Amino acid sequence: MKKIVLAALGLAAVATAHADAPAKPDKVIVCAACHGENGIATQPMYPNLAGQQDTYIEHALHAYKSGERKNPIMSGQVTGLSDADIKQLAAWFSQQPAKDYVPDIDAPVGGKK
Repeated sequence: MKKIVLAALGLAAVATAHADAPAKPDKVIVCAACHGENGIATQPMYPNLAGQQDTYIEHALHAYKSGERKNPIMSGQVTGLSDADIKQLAAWFSQQPAKDYVPDIDAPVGGKK
């Protein structure tokens, strides 16, 4: 009986986690070209957003939008985002699985061999 109760609680927890997972925002397309649709960057020069804290992402986007944080590309991308869009994007990217960093030990230091 104890095993049945524990199994039921486990299933309830999984169902709750899926119910709380944010839907992919329509505005994710604004970020996808550089940061990837699921927050894994398309090029190494762009940061991964997957798994970052939602409050960090929100703060960074608001800082780009206000001009507190300077980056011409990001400033242009956030101009059309509302506070609700920013909150949705932050929730989406924070819930995506992060990619582990694996350094390339064979890469030349300083870009030279």
